[in-house]
Amino acid sequence: MTFLRNAKFALGAVLLAGLAACGGGGDGTASGSGTLRLALTDAPSCGYDAVYVTIEKVRVHQSGSAGDNDGGWSEIVLNPARRVDLLGLTNGVLMELGQTPLPTGKYTQMRLVLADNSNSQPTANAVVPTGGAEVALKTPSGQQSGVKTNINIDIAENKMADFVLDFDACKSVVRAGNSGQYLLKPVVTVIPRFISGVQGQMDAALVGAQVSLQFNGTVVKATVPDAAGRFLLQPVEPGNYTLVMTAPGRTTAVVTGVPVAAETVTPIGAAASPITLPASATATVSGTAPVDTLVRALQPLTAGVSVEVGGQFVDATTGAYAFTLPVAAPLVAAYVPAPAPLVFTADAASAGKYLLRASLTGFAEKQAVLPTLAAGASASQNFTFP
Repeated sequence: MTFLRNAKFALGAVLLAGLAACGGGGDGTASGSGTLRLALTDAPSCGYDAVYVTIEKVRVHQSGSAGDNDGGWSEIVLNPARRVDLLGLTNGVLMELGQTPLPTGKYTQMRLVLADNSNSQPTANAVVPTGGAEVALKTPSGQQSGVKTNINIDIAENKMADFVLDFDACKSVVRAGNSGQYLLKPVVTVIPRFISGVQGQMDAALVGAQVSLQFNGTVVKATVPDAAGRFLLQPVEPGNYTLVMTAPGRTTAVVTGVPVAAETVTPIGAAASPITLPASATATVSGTAPVDTLVRALQPLTAGVSVEVGGQFVDATTGAYAFTLPVAAPLVAAYVPAPAPLVFTADAASAGKYLLRASLTGFAEKQAVLPTLAAGASASQNFTFP
């Protein structure tokens, strides 16, 4: 699990179809070359029908402190730049991004360069709110030199480094007050292209359902079921996980101790009995925090684990956030090998109990335990740093 815990970084999706590399290797580059291959997938979106980004190039370097104009950069250029809807890549779908040779060595810095929204291409980067019209998406101010992130990719001689970029649009597109504008604060997880994962089926009638595999309360992989209710969480590093299923106005369902073995997709439940989520009354939690703060709502279970039920960056202008959370007792089942059906039991002691975790780059994470929430109740929790 070490790789996954260290792999999350803030970066836009990297679309590398038709790759062409130029430039030399970084400091300490060994002789020879290997190959970097990339694919792209996406986590669920929250309230958006499309998220478009236009990629011009990607730069990689072996030094995490290399500046824009330092030598040793290798560039992956898209010519012409490519505009792609990231939200078409859910439920196990991978978009092949291409591959390119690189000098051998360890690469620790990546820069993603996005095209500007211009007079000739005003929606090069854009978002379509659910039921709304397309709106230009403001990209990071540092995009001229590329959005910087730290990576840890080894390029070995005559070997292929095969990675997947998992874009989380739900947490990456942020409202800006009542301006009608949206900002891109990209969140991407970089993982090797594992074959392993988890598959199952939910009730197809559920609206807005989301499924995630979590480790210690952190989402590792998330998706949305397809029109028939089927879901596939892949690629996932082998290990043991907690499966969490949510939907607006519905009771949260959790499966503990889900094993993921190498080169194996673990089936969950019985195909003849799709997992459903009973209706639940809800409560509202809201507050403020400094701009760029990520706030997550977690529910502690009697089994001793906490699961994330929702997460979002605060409003880019006001710092406000809000969650609508189910107050019914979460349904918990221990994993059993398919085709045996899962047996869910209400965790009554956890009904309406939540905690919030707020994280802001450069500061220690903060946590607040909320009072037990009742149907129709509202609670407020503000965060300040440090």
